[in-house]
Amino acid sequence: MVETYSNWFLIFYVGNPKGLSGPLKGGVIIEYLAARLGFTYEMVRITENRIEPAPKQRGLFEYLWDGRCDFLATAVVQTWERNKVVDLTMPWEYTTLTFLIPVHRDIPNIKSVVKPFQWPVWVGLIVTAICVVVVLNVIQRCLEYMEHRSLPETVSATEPCTHFPGNNSRLNGQAGKQYLYVLGNLLSQGGPCASNRLPFRLVAGIWTLAAFIFVQAYTSILFTYVVAPVSLPLINSIYDIADSDDINLLMKKAGTPDKMFMNNNWTGVYEKIRNRVNSFPHSRCVLVSDCIKFISPGLRNVFIDGLPYQLDAIKQDFEKTGKCNFQLARDSYSTLPVAMALPKHSPYTNPISKSFLELQESGLVNHWDLWFRPMPVQCMENFKSSRLKSSRSEKHLPLSLKNLTGAFLVLSVGISLAFLAFLCERIISMAGRQRPCQRI
Repeated sequence: MVETYSNWFLIFYVGNPKGLSGPLKGGVIIEYLAARLGFTYEMVRITENRIEPAPKQRGLFEYLWDGRCDFLATAVVQTWERNKVVDLTMPWEYTTLTFLIPVHRDIPNIKSVVKPFQWPVWVGLIVTAICVVVVLNVIQRCLEYMEHRSLPETVSATEPCTHFPGNNSRLNGQAGKQYLYVLGNLLSQGGPCASNRLPFRLVAGIWTLAAFIFVQAYTSILFTYVVAPVSLPLINSIYDIADSDDINLLMKKAGTPDKMFMNNNWTGVYEKIRNRVNSFPHSRCVLVSDCIKFISPGLRNVFIDGLPYQLDAIKQDFEKTGKCNFQLARDSYSTLPVAMALPKHSPYTNPISKSFLELQESGLVNHWDLWFRPMPVQCMENFKSSRLKSSRSEKHLPLSLKNLTGAFLVLSVGISLAFLAFLCERIISMAGRQRPCQRI
């Protein structure tokens, strides 16, 4: 049996003055309660922006204490301090504290070709390659010199000494083969061994094995750096803020995060968060809009607030700019039961609480949330928590030009060096052709 109430309710509705935040579903919840319980109501315009009163500021609870309203239709987080001074209904919503951060923009992945190895590995690889080339050249010279010494005197007297170390053209050709052999193994191209002698082949075999290990290690790690995002989100959780020295946390003054982190002496993460808030002069804002204006790319600022208000900020910014400039951090913090408030010992507390239980069971609250807060499709991925994403819903996008910028950069540098070498060879050959003519 449905109880009806013929009394007049003076309803307190948050959100009339510009800049004051309030639940979008408050109005339709009041309509539902009026139809369900059979009462009429009247709105009271407000100018305050905080729940509890401050020494020099009025609070929303004063409307209940002064008898100017019978019902506070706003999001009141349940705490035992508030329960001592007002009646709190059953929770009509369970929300979480989330972190609003600027969208990270992908930049060209130029460093992907060098990231697989740390710089000491690259230095060691270059030095090793140079040493192998020098050792192979020395072995080749020694072997040719020993081979020349072992030739019969008649042969060495009648035939040109092509194997003697003084024959520069012969040795330069052999040195070029060593360079090609060493670089060819690093580039997985291979190449013929310049000598069949055992000492030469031992060094060449060791270098082939070492180059194989280098190449396999490089190529196996390279792919992860090519497909990995270049610019990561500013934070993933509250612990990133606590462990950082340059990330600023913004919060609404006298809001739930402000009371949770600033009005206690707890240690650990809470102490670190208090230090981060106190280190930035604009960390505590009177209005939500004052905090959001500090959230932009290039600034290391994070804004914490309830999930519905963060979604409102994303939606309003998209409607204003046409772009998704904000996103939510991966992990939220602290699930909060949200209720509405009445004067202490109000006879309407129990009927309204029962009606909220019926709303929760029917799922109308979530339906109204989608009705009043239709999020733009373009920004859907910006506020989905990674815990809610399934492997089936993830799309494997093809590689873009930004992922392979480093490879194209290496290609352009190689082509430029090849063209420069070609020009140098042409200049040297033209200078060599002009010398005989000048002698004549």
